[in-house]
Order: sequence, then C-alpha cells, then structure tokens
Amino acid sequence: MSASAMVPPAAAAAVAARPSRTTLLCWEGGEYEGDDEPRFEALMLAMEMGAEYVDIELKVADKFMKLISGKKPETCKLIVSSHNFENTPSAEELRNLVAEIQATGADIVKIATTATEIVDVAKMFQILVHCQEKQVPIIGLVMNDRGFISRVLCPKFGGYLTFGSLEKGKESAPAQPTATDLINVYNIRQIGPDTKVFGIIGKPVGHSKSPILHNEAFRSVGLNAVYVPFLVDDLANFLSTYSSPEFAGFSCTIPHKEAAVRCCDEVDPIAKDIGAVNTIIRKPNGKLVGYNTDYVGAISAIEDGIRASQPTVTTTSPLDGRLFVVIGAGGAGKALAYGAKEKGARVVIANPRAQELGNLLGAPALTLAELENYHPEEGMILANTTAIGMHPNVNETPLSKQALKSYAVVFDAVYTPKETRLLREAAECGATVVSGLEMFIRQAMGQFEHFTGMPVVDCEFRALANSLVNPDAMKGTGITAHKARL
Repeated sequence: MSASAMVPPAAAAAVAARPSRTTLLCWEGGEYEGDDEPRFEALMLAMEMGAEYVDIELKVADKFMKLISGKKPETCKLIVSSHNFENTPSAEELRNLVAEIQATGADIVKIATTATEIVDVAKMFQILVHCQEKQVPIIGLVMNDRGFISRVLCPKFGGYLTFGSLEKGKESAPAQPTATDLINVYNIRQIGPDTKVFGIIGKPVGHSKSPILHNEAFRSVGLNAVYVPFLVDDLANFLSTYSSPEFAGFSCTIPHKEAAVRCCDEVDPIAKDIGAVNTIIRKPNGKLVGYNTDYVGAISAIEDGIRASQPTVTTTSPLDGRLFVVIGAGGAGKALAYGAKEKGARVVIANPRAQELGNLLGAPALTLAELENYHPEEGMILANTTAIGMHPNVNETPLSKQALKSYAVVFDAVYTPKETRLLREAAECGATVVSGLEMFIRQAMGQFEHFTGMPVVDCEFRALANSLVNPDAMKGTGITAHKARL
C-alpha cells in the first residue's frame, strides 16, 4: 500500500503528519497478505519510534487493543478504521458504525465508504457534523471520483484530517488528491465552517481547469470560498441534496447545461432563449438562478480573433452576414448559434440532433456526413462545440482536413489540449484559428462576477488562465498558477 500524507484541518499546527505505511489486509483494500502478528509488531515498533498515528482495522481492533494495553505512548493516536468498497450505507448505519468503533477504545474513528453517486457524500457530511457535535474525532471519506469532494470539504464539516498522496500516481485510495493540490489548489488549511462552496458540475469533470482558476481567483480577493469538481449523474437530485446556502454557486458543463434550465427557479432571459445554463447562483432565499456566460465568451473570442487577423474600421460585428456553421446541438452549441444569429450571421447546425436546434433557430440543419461536402461559399466560419478532440482523445476531429479548406475562421470550444487536431489542421489550411481557451477565460470571468459580485481584471485573469494551460509561456513574467493576482 502506498504511503500518503495525512493533512489535518486548519487548526492543526502541522500541514502534514509524518507519512507511515498502514499494513491493511486485503479485505480492507490493502496489500498485506500475511498473518496479524508480524504487522502488529511493526505497528507497535512504529509507536515506540514516535509515530503520531497508527491505523488498525475494526475487525481486528479488539485483538490489537489487548496486545498494546498499557504500552501505547501518550503521543500516539490510535485510528480504528472501517473501509467499505461497495457503497455508502445510510446515515443511521454510519452512526451505528461510529458507536461500534468508539467502543473499541479508538482515539479517532475512521470510516471510508464508496460513492455510487455524488449524493452519497452528503450522508458522510451528516456523520461528520454529528460527531463534531458529540466531540468525537472522526475521519470520514468517500472514495472514487464521485466522492472526491469529501476529501476537500471534510474540514468544513468537522473532519479530523484528510489524506493526500505524496505524488500523483502514488495514491493509496481511489481518487485521492495529492497533498500539494490539497494545499495549493484547494487551500485546505483555510477551509472551515463558514467557507462557501462553489464548483463545476459535469460528467466528465476531471479534465477541467476551473478549480485551479477559480480557487486562485478567490484567494486573490480574500474570499472565504472553495471551488471543487462535482461529478454528477442526476442534476436535479444533486441540487436538491446540496441545497443549503453554503453551496452557493455552480458552473455547469457537459451534459447538464440544458437540464439546468429546468432545475433553476429563475432563468435569465438570454439563457432561457438559448435553452442552456452554464452558471447557477443560489440566492440567500434558497432560489436557484441560471445564467449563460458561454455565448458572450465564445462570440467575443471569435470576433476578436477575426479582427486581429483581418483588421477593419467598421463598427459592425465581423460575423454579420457570414455563414456560421456550428457543430453540436448541446448547451454550448445552442449558445454559439444564438450568439452568432444575434450578431447577424447566417447559422447552419451540424449534429445528429441538428434538426431540433435548427427548427428552434430557424436555421438549416446538416448531419456530420453531409457537412463533409458542404461548401456553398468561401470564407465560412466553423465552430466546434462538441467534445470531439478533447483529452485523452486528442487524435479525433469532427471534420476532415479537406473539408476545412472552405473555412476562413475555425473555433474549437475544446481547450484541453489548447491546440486540438481540428485547430492544427485548420491553421495548415490557412484559416484563422481561435482556441477554446479564449471562451474558457471569458465565460469564467463572467462566472466569477456572478459568484462574487466583484469585477475582474481582464489581463490578470487571462494571464492566470494561460499559465494553467501553458506554464512555460509564462516564464519570466512573474505570474504562476499560484501567484497571479486579480
């Protein structure tokens, strides 16, 4: 089993306790397959040598307690743990488990369960609060990607400590973050009961740079808030489960932008017209209000890209009158199509669901196969709003290089990687290319203002975002992912 650093909450003097190997048996998720006696001896030796914590499984706790009776140093805390790799039991079952572990004489209760959906974590948060009220030290974590938020938010709900791996790839449990990310990205030492929670709702969500960007932005303005990734299957269930005011706002990405319109109590008129919400704010009265910052972020990025490569003196939009082809009919596709039409472009939709969106906007609709041979005029604009080409599928592209020769401008909403195959081949064909990073930056700026009510400084927000995607480009500027100030 890999060593991991134990990261206590803000009140603790140390950032991480001395890492030590815990010899968990295979039935507790570890790798030890031997007899109890040798590992008990190893744990007792660790106590004698000054280990701050020793972790023993509930199933053998009584046996170990008899062995160490009268021998455990005062400075060593005994953690008695239970690991469930199947699911997360009910709150009542978890309370009973806490009582069972306490009865062994444990200094600290540790329960690790597995999330089948993200709402399972709410049950663990309830137990953390219950134990805090009863003054019972507890480590309560929920494993796998859907349980990730338990590892970051546990200090807010009274968790004794959390675990971080010493380096990426050396995790001792599924979806365990690194200690470095816990401290530098999530600012875990500052998380407490009054910390507001924001985050990005999506599926997938692990690729997003939003947590790094928004957490640094929050830190720069002194806001007591944290931004986390929420891997969500059912949006309505998620929002109703995490309904307290402390869950104050959310970014919304694939595939939940359209469902978000139905889940919000109020929807901004533009977001309603688009039919997609990418920003949700919880008002003090508990009502959820939906906005869309995608359309402004993407359309302004494309307009500025065109103006930079094709300077003009006109005050009208460079999209006015041009043929604008949108690949994708999801939330981002709707936002791009809406924004382009508002700017006077002639919009064409390409996607298996294209007809539905085309009818909504009064725009022609094509399949991707038809798009391959679609070139009614030169100088067209192409906008990909699908996930085609996103990491790790970086060799995929929605349109062949041959078909790209009819386009003067190509935009790709994908920003991981910054240069997708689509953009690379479009540039080789002579097109002006606009990275999805620009849309990411601009829509995130709008979200930050909704989240905080504060204005954002464009150049500094942009410098931070660029440093996340391309750190080498920022060398010599004095700006890093943990140093930029808005």
